[in-house]
Amino acid sequence: MTSRATATEPLRQTRAAAKSRVGIIGQGHVGTALSHGLSRAGYAVRTTGRKPAEVRDVASWGDIVILAVPFSELDATVREMGDAIDGKTVVDVTNTLNQKHELALNLSTSGAEELRHKLPRAKVVKAFNTVFAENMETGSVDGSSLSLLAAGNDGPAKHSVLELGRDLGFDPVDAGTLHNARWLETLGYLNIQLGYGQKMGTHIGFKLVH
Repeated sequence: MTSRATATEPLRQTRAAAKSRVGIIGQGHVGTALSHGLSRAGYAVRTTGRKPAEVRDVASWGDIVILAVPFSELDATVREMGDAIDGKTVVDVTNTLNQKHELALNLSTSGAEELRHKLPRAKVVKAFNTVFAENMETGSVDGSSLSLLAAGNDGPAKHSVLELGRDLGFDPVDAGTLHNARWLETLGYLNIQLGYGQKMGTHIGFKLVH
């Protein structure tokens, strides 16, 4: 069993390095919350909405590119970024929902895994989708840090995303390979069901005790 000190050692090493430039595609509630929080944490941040030329420019500029767009707009965003995203860490924060607000995919794959096929030269990490937008800026609810669960196949890329989360205020948790994005996406769906279906509201979040 890996100790907590050993598991977080790569994060400590990353903290000594210069902060990454973060490009955010999407200026809705999620993109705005992450922009505010990361700017507060000392990151250089650029954001854009739906202008194709700006999407490519922000993707080219960022070391880490966060896709804070609806699931239905991912394909258009991929086209607009083009090869500007090659070699970059791409954070998929989308909820894989269809127009009926149900899960759009079965459990044989995930939106993040499908995105990796569309961006074969990028390093895709699934993260932030299990958190409501209002809690993303501080990574906490009522002073209690929420867990940031991140799944990805590229270790350094995943740890850079976990470091973003730590700087925002989250408790970062390595959730394994991108295969596990399937369970993060279903957990994100459960979060939505608890918040809206069970009428708990959005001032809630998940915390892994470890």
